[in-house]
Amino acid sequence: MKTTDKILERLKLHGPQTANELAAELGLTSMGVRQHLLSLEAQGLLGFEDRSEGRGRPARYWCLTEASQNHFGDRHEDLTLRLIESVKVIFGDEGLDKLIGHREQASAAQYAAAMADCDDLRARLEALATERSREGYMAEVQEDERGLWLLENHCPICAAARECQNFCRSELKLFSELLGPGVSVSREEHILGGARRCAYLIKVD
Repeated sequence: MKTTDKILERLKLHGPQTANELAAELGLTSMGVRQHLLSLEAQGLLGFEDRSEGRGRPARYWCLTEASQNHFGDRHEDLTLRLIESVKVIFGDEGLDKLIGHREQASAAQYAAAMADCDDLRARLEALATERSREGYMAEVQEDERGLWLLENHCPICAAARECQNFCRSELKLFSELLGPGVSVSREEHILGGARRCAYLIKVD
């Protein structure tokens, strides 16, 4: 993987970072990383924000731009949008709901099979994250004082979800059903709402 690709991936997974942080994580010099950052900025893939952190000069945090999303696999969005529009025209909203329902059923079967041998909630969630990552969601599981989190750092169906938000509602319902009774799932961060990722908080009721 090229250094520029590694930088883009780190920012996608962990959010805005300084050149020094990126250099430490990638095993490079700060000067070398800055050259790559400036190149990515010139391509329109990165922006930055200067943050005051006490005494001294503000720290410069680098972040992804909207244009960088094409780097992560949204290259078929035009075709996707045309297909969704065709389904609406030919079959109406009811037809589109059936399409989403069929996708949900297929996903449910796939995820349930992956979780079949999991003994607890954390294991089921890890299995779900693995399946979602295979589909391009760059998913991971974390835990803090609030509970378990399913974090999805990329949305490969973002164009479709913007056109029809039932795709997102379908996924939230699906996660709740898969993780079993007595488990609540809430979406705390949403890419379509302007967040850099989708973050789902999972709690035992």
